[in-house]
Amino acid sequence: MEQAQSTAGRLIAIGDIHGHALALESLLEAITPGPDDTLVTLGDYINRGPDSRKVLGLLIDLSHRCQLIPILGNHEEMMLDSRNNPHAEQRWKSYGGDATLASYGPDAGIGGIPQDHWNFLLTCQPYYETDQFVFTHANYCWYSKLEEQPSSLLRWLSLEESPPRAHLNGKKFVVGHTPGPIRDCGFCLCIDTGCGFGGKLSAFDMNTGDTWQVEEDGNQSVPQLTIV
Repeated sequence: MEQAQSTAGRLIAIGDIHGHALALESLLEAITPGPDDTLVTLGDYINRGPDSRKVLGLLIDLSHRCQLIPILGNHEEMMLDSRNNPHAEQRWKSYGGDATLASYGPDAGIGGIPQDHWNFLLTCQPYYETDQFVFTHANYCWYSKLEEQPSSLLRWLSLEESPPRAHLNGKKFVVGHTPGPIRDCGFCLCIDTGCGFGGKLSAFDMNTGDTWQVEEDGNQSVPQLTIV
């Protein structure tokens, strides 16, 4: 995957959203992204929350306002796998895909999901690299090259299941997937603050350390950065 070039605008990461459109709307109002800004969304846009359909629509609209880099989460992976596989669809539903389908209408099935939403999911990347940072959904292997990272680490294994180490490339990794407070151990920053589990949705400016947090209902809260 091609490495990104430095830009004049901000570089901001956004944690797991899990179908909470009110939280995403409020967060974007606080950030006010512009055409020079790069926003990296870390995956898990869907499932669990009440309005995955609107979340995907907001992200599609956002891609026309700024440089949007959507990372593929494990929930999007399951949704994509469900397109032509009934067994994969049942697995997806057991992880919250039933709530995603309900957001498209009371009787909606896979066929009721608009093509532009599938197209957006197909643009999601396994990781995104800049001069200083690497963004993935869940985790990474510290000794493997980026192009050789296993999908199980990139999208599935939590930080508790596979504690990270400093990567050989020396860059700081930015991840979601493991809910909790914002955690920064120097070589790895996790900004999944539990949206979808009664927590908050967070965004982090990679260059300044500015942090935004909102509750699932869209109310803004005071961010707390925890160093571990």
